[in-house]
Amino acid sequence: MKRTKRERQALLKNTIADNPFITDDELAKTFDVSVQTIRLDRMELAIPELRERIKHVAEQTFEDEVRSLPIDEIIGEIIDVELDESAISIFDVREEHVFQRNRIARGHHLFAQANSLAVALINDDLALTAHANIQFCRQVKEGDRVVAKAKVKKRDNRRTFVEVRSYVEQTLVFEGEFEMYRSSEEGGQEA
Repeated sequence: MKRTKRERQALLKNTIADNPFITDDELAKTFDVSVQTIRLDRMELAIPELRERIKHVAEQTFEDEVRSLPIDEIIGEIIDVELDESAISIFDVREEHVFQRNRIARGHHLFAQANSLAVALINDDLALTAHANIQFCRQVKEGDRVVAKAKVKKRDNRRTFVEVRSYVEQTLVFEGEFEMYRSSEEGGQEA
């Protein structure tokens, strides 16, 4: 039996509150309605689109946590971070990020996403990239969503070694090992 509009909107509001990263497509499938219906429901309920929800959650959650880089200087949007442990960001490739002739993403955007994620992961007021070993594994095109996952592999005095792997869907598109300089010797201590 189909839900009434009021019931659907109440469930929609709760579903988005539980998972602000759910897409309109996923919501449409969950509620067995069109994507347009979901968009209209969101507009009536004053629920922003996914991109704005992610940005809002990231700003609320990580503004106080990320110490080494202002949140607005991070390339991509951080959706999860455990300082000195791991972090995840997403980056939507748009027209301004690609070569005009072939619609392939410029590599420096993928590098910037990975590098800024490695910097943001460091629990220190100052974190700089000392060395990076990177590899581009597959072309990324306009419209792709790149999910970068960073993980601390080792800490040594003032150095932290971070591995970053970036994916489009389940396909590895970029990987890098970043040697990060931090101003304090012990991770997590106040400078």
